[in-house]
Amino acid sequence: QVQLVESGGGLVQSGGSLRLSCAASGSIFSLNDMGWYRQATANQQRDLVATITSGGLTNYADSVKGRFTISRDNAKNTVFLQMNSLKPEDTAVYYCKAIIGDSRGYTFQYWGQGTQVTVSS
Repeated sequence: QVQLVESGGGLVQSGGSLRLSCAASGSIFSLNDMGWYRQATANQQRDLVATITSGGLTNYADSVKGRFTISRDNAKNTVFLQMNSLKPEDTAVYYCKAIIGDSRGYTFQYWGQGTQVTVSS
């Protein structure tokens, strides 16, 4: 049983910064790809923001390139999203995702509970 717990969301002014964290806990044999996704009020789908592989290879949505940085701390089973130069259009609920393998070689997809990011002005 695995849980992903997110933190770091909040309300900031445009141009400000936030740092999101997502910590995985539970039965984790291997922590594979992780990522951040977001769902704005007007959207029904969760859009990719950034992903990072177990080897550190990153990928970003065009809308956040140069402003957001995804990273991970494997010793703490945690993925981070540093968000700089925030814009009102970044306002959304942010969800982290992790692909986790068990000791038998099976992999499972887990989602965090979501954290609200609101950018004013």
